[in-house]
Amino acid sequence: MVDLFESQWLGSTVPLKNRIVMAPMTRTRTSDGDVPNELVATYYGQRATAGLIVTEATDVSPSSKGYALTPGIYTEAQRQGWRLVTDEVHRKGGKIFSQIWHVGRMAHPSLMPNGEAPWGATEERAEHSDVFAHDADGKLGYVRAGTPRRLGTDEVSALVGTFSQAFANARQAGFDGVEIHAANGYLFDQFMNSVLNRRTDRYGGGSVEDRTRFLMEVVDAAVRELGPGRVGVRLSPFGRFNSMPADPLVEETLLYVCEQLGRRGVTYMHLVYELMPAGNMESAEFKKHHIDHALLAKVRAAFPGAIIWAGGFTSRESAQAALDTGLADLIAFGRPYIANPDLAERLKHGWPLAEADPSTYYTRREEVGYTDFPTYPIDSAARGAA
Repeated sequence: MVDLFESQWLGSTVPLKNRIVMAPMTRTRTSDGDVPNELVATYYGQRATAGLIVTEATDVSPSSKGYALTPGIYTEAQRQGWRLVTDEVHRKGGKIFSQIWHVGRMAHPSLMPNGEAPWGATEERAEHSDVFAHDADGKLGYVRAGTPRRLGTDEVSALVGTFSQAFANARQAGFDGVEIHAANGYLFDQFMNSVLNRRTDRYGGGSVEDRTRFLMEVVDAAVRELGPGRVGVRLSPFGRFNSMPADPLVEETLLYVCEQLGRRGVTYMHLVYELMPAGNMESAEFKKHHIDHALLAKVRAAFPGAIIWAGGFTSRESAQAALDTGLADLIAFGRPYIANPDLAERLKHGWPLAEADPSTYYTRREEVGYTDFPTYPIDSAARGAA
């Protein structure tokens, strides 16, 4: 068995000081032009005691934007802004990967260039899902995703080049690697879902090879640009977020993707699935709604790289229990990292965790609910141990 605080290598290139991952979380604090700034650098630098930081989802192009105030990595100003972030994280001794995405149909015309329709694998709208955009009165808030237009075959192929340029920008910005966001109902997930993807071209849903082709072409571009030890992929098998339909072929697709990512030398797979409270991992409720251990064992056998498990972890005990199954190598924490910049130290020493006010998750009041959380007072810890 491994301990949550043991070191871990990603491939042979990226050493991690522990097995704690700061999960990607959208925080809407960019400057004009969707540029990361000094405040963003401070935020990530404060959390550099994580073994690995994965940034908030970052737009690969203006057309990939599904949420207002999210950062991009397609302009020189954005690249320079991210250099502030990576320099600060590295100065604090941390490692950081850029999570790069295209939201596909999960967008709204008010966020798209020239007010055009969102780009989708098909024309089917996410009927029951919202995005963070401007409403009819110009006010920012949650609005229903727009009706997408179906991308042409040549447009999908061209997007591979767009991603390749983003990977080059990430390398130049000083990132230790990139994570391709292929989860949660965004563009790659839309292509991989056999129910949603009813295309008949080379990216169509008729075969597992075709519906995963776009992802594999982008993974190949990432490996060419950064090297196999610096590329991760995030997946959400069985996920229904963003109006994704239930897919009867999800297991076939998952295991095929695992095998193909392994062949390409991808260094980790970031799996998003929920964890029931400690002690309930074998419960009927867990098995009904989430990946069971037998399937995860098949994933383990098919994919030789590291596996990051994300899904509701809030304590050292729940994280260690997941590691003890032998089905994961690293554990990702999301919301606990908002109010606890020193989360790794708090977990290690059993110090209490602070909680953030959800109303500040996406506020524009700059540091409020973002960089204004203190580390745990060492003098208080000493008194507690006395």
